[in-house]
Amino acid sequence: MGTTSRNRAAVRMSTAIGLVMLLSACSGNGGATGGGDASGYPDQNITFVVPFSAGGPTDTVTRMIAEPMAAKLGGKIVVQNVEGAGGTVGAGEVAQAEPDGYTVLMHHIGMSTAPALYQKLGYKPLEDFEMVGLVTEVPMTVVARKDFAPTTLQELVTHVKANANKVTLANAGIGAASHLCGLLFQTATGVKLQEVPYQGTGPALTDLVGGQVDFMCDQTTNTSGQIAAGEVKAYAVTTPERVKSLPDLPTTAEAGLPQLTVSVWHGLYVPAGTPPEVIQKLSEALKVALADQKVIDQMAKLGTAPVPAEAATPQAHRTKLEEQLGTWAKVIADAGVKVS
Repeated sequence: MGTTSRNRAAVRMSTAIGLVMLLSACSGNGGATGGGDASGYPDQNITFVVPFSAGGPTDTVTRMIAEPMAAKLGGKIVVQNVEGAGGTVGAGEVAQAEPDGYTVLMHHIGMSTAPALYQKLGYKPLEDFEMVGLVTEVPMTVVARKDFAPTTLQELVTHVKANANKVTLANAGIGAASHLCGLLFQTATGVKLQEVPYQGTGPALTDLVGGQVDFMCDQTTNTSGQIAAGEVKAYAVTTPERVKSLPDLPTTAEAGLPQLTVSVWHGLYVPAGTPPEVIQKLSEALKVALADQKVIDQMAKLGTAPVPAEAATPQAHRTKLEEQLGTWAKVIADAGVKVS
């Protein structure tokens, strides 16, 4: 080999070695693509962002699984509530977070409805997030202040049709599960009601208990205690089958309003680009948490249950989200609801 050929070979080898060293450095320090050495994960606190108020149903579910997940991961999980715009503020923050597995989003059905509701949404659910796994599907209940005149769901429908300009329908803000259920109620009854939005389901339910608003749809994780204590009047659950913890409460189909059927599914997300090994660790920890008897018992008391282990996976979660995006796009378009 001549001198020139040897020099060119040396340059190529030097370049190759330099490229390998550069890639290794990026991998070790968490490069822009979100790559990183996941072997030591986690070595700091993990933040679970809940895009709704503390004390609400999504917050409750998050706190149920946080402790057993942290135990499995060998670290600490801190729950942070980031309220606003039907969950889109918190979701947007997580979408922009470092993709290292230390910022995780717990979101509900609202992840699949936001693109149809918000004209200027700052993220794309399928592109800006990686899915970790589904958590639970929570039934909803139709509840009212305890002194509200109607005593059955059919009486409620008759009452709102006769008093549409007077009846107040509370929700946790546009895009929240309670808002979506309220839309379905109005579509099913053909009545446009006066909606009262709150910054979260917690304060909405507080005002319902206090008699400041007339009725609302809310998840069993948030209403079961108030129903049992007689603090609110319950009309029906929005699932095809009755809820074990509320055996005397009919389904909406049994009560004469089969069009009002909805459950609120929850899932965990991380920013796009998070290393697959980290996502796998989170998914495995989620499965452990959902199999924890304490979590199972807590959920049962609130009218829900963990998803099966095969649903607590990234692929099952992505499939669910894709299907729900299509379903709700049509529902929201038919309802004519848009947020600028």
